[in-house]
Amino acid sequence: MKSAQMRLKILLPYTTFMDKSNVLRIVAETNQGAFGILPNRLDCSAALTAGIFCYQCLNGEEVFIAVDQGVLVKTGFDVLVSVRRAIGHADLSELHALVKKEFLLIDEYEKHVHAMMMKLETGFLHQLSNFKNQ
Repeated sequence: MKSAQMRLKILLPYTTFMDKSNVLRIVAETNQGAFGILPNRLDCSAALTAGIFCYQCLNGEEVFIAVDQGVLVKTGFDVLVSVRRAIGHADLSELHALVKKEFLLIDEYEKHVHAMMMKLETGFLHQLSNFKNQ
């Protein structure tokens, strides 16, 4: 008897990173921790955080991919993952270092830029309000 299998598709903003059938299980990371997906799991969706994404193929091979923030949607036997960035073809320790170095540091930089933009906007609105009152 043939076991149920999933089709996994990982999308980046500009291309399809991977399209794989015959996937037996998936492990993904969210803010609440890691969770697994098997073929007969109920349909679901989850917001992913930067981390290591893992899936196992029919031949038993486990594949690890470093992914940035994104979303995972499972409908039936199809699993669609959409992330900002993904890096594969490296061993697990290299991927973990890449997540820390590239994804998390870039997120901190983006938070800093966002805070600076908020200060500029607040200053601009304050000056505009002073100009209007004069």
